[in-house]
Amino acid sequence: MQYEAVIARLKALENPVNIAGMARFGIRSENTLGISIVDLRKIAREIKKDHALALQLWDSGIHEARILAGFIDDPMKVTEAQLDAWVRDFDSWDVVDQVAALIYRTPFVMDKIHEWSESDAEFVKRTAFTLIAEVACHDKKMTDAAFEPLLKLIKKGSTDERKYVKKAVNWALRGIGKRNLVLNKRAVAAAREIQKLDSRSARWIAADALRELTGEAVQERLAAREK
Repeated sequence: MQYEAVIARLKALENPVNIAGMARFGIRSENTLGISIVDLRKIAREIKKDHALALQLWDSGIHEARILAGFIDDPMKVTEAQLDAWVRDFDSWDVVDQVAALIYRTPFVMDKIHEWSESDAEFVKRTAFTLIAEVACHDKKMTDAAFEPLLKLIKKGSTDERKYVKKAVNWALRGIGKRNLVLNKRAVAAAREIQKLDSRSARWIAADALRELTGEAVQERLAAREK
């Protein structure tokens, strides 16, 4: 599908009512068309993988076009320079979360988690912890030991009081703790350490994570997996 045709199709789906609704959830309205993720995924399925088109869509600056770019790009063709450029453009939590599904499948994911977790930029830092949640959920080949340094990053990041960072840190911690019983115990231990930090954000992250990770539903589900 040609770039011009895709942009025309996206603009034809513009929904001002949805734009207003998205703004209430903290999603910027500038260069936004109000297209649902369901519709964007439908278009992505039709396009399939197209690295060159993904680069063009990203450069359009249109909110939904950038999400679509993440859906159709080929993780094996993505370059480190591309990721560094894209992450600097992140200006909304939903773009971060959707494009993270592409980034975690690239060869650079672990390096970028460590690098971006040190960033001062809110959405760059959110990306690092969103990626931890992604690998915890989807990367079945990662060993339990590989999550140890990520738990340290989570503890360090837990004192960041910015909303979009602390929510991603919490997501990352819960993601690790729901992977298996061994990591559940380690995540719970990390949460108890975080709970002792002199930070309102850290206390919220820990309390929320402990509530889920020690809860009956998660414990029963993890125990069932071990059988």
